[in-house]
Amino acid sequence: MTERARERERETEAETELTRLYEPLDYQNSADDLVRAATGRIVVKAKERPWDLHRQAKSKRYLSPFEPELADTARLDWNVFLQTFAERSGKHRHQGGLVIFILEGKGHTIIDGQRHDWEAGDLMLLQMTPGGVEHQHFNDDPTHPARWMALIYWPFFDFGGSEITQLENSPLYDAYMAKLTERESALAEPKKATGTRRRGSRRP
Repeated sequence: MTERARERERETEAETELTRLYEPLDYQNSADDLVRAATGRIVVKAKERPWDLHRQAKSKRYLSPFEPELADTARLDWNVFLQTFAERSGKHRHQGGLVIFILEGKGHTIIDGQRHDWEAGDLMLLQMTPGGVEHQHFNDDPTHPARWMALIYWPFFDFGGSEITQLENSPLYDAYMAKLTERESALAEPKKATGTRRRGSRRP
């Protein structure tokens, strides 16, 4: 078989294979990033961001790839949030990879069983560790809540295979859930009493 015949045979085989016309999405994503950087929101106002109460603590998110209200910001690849707690945070485990700047207060953090003390103006690093880093934050000043800002470069955090496992709830979260349960029980009581009225009884 001549070289030309073999070439025609390869061309015929290629034509019979599944083929699609494809424009890689990488190009569009790169273009979108440029537009976002040029036209996206630059300042995120504190008064426009709500406080979130969750199992770990009370926090306010300024940047996040998961918040629809922040999709118009110039950057979507950072997770930046303010966190505060009067007594202690919850305890959880993940692969680390973030930095925490202490804004107010004095306390300590237990990381994999080791204590690390901090105060306002300090920077704390949560290292990347295979299998995750177990940690919990404590406020050592009963007269003033601790407050700090955490910064996570999300592609680094996400591609590191980070999995968050909550091991203990914050006292603030448990107290709120207890009040919520009590309120729901109180609202259910009148319905139960109404449903037990005997047939034939007259209303006053």
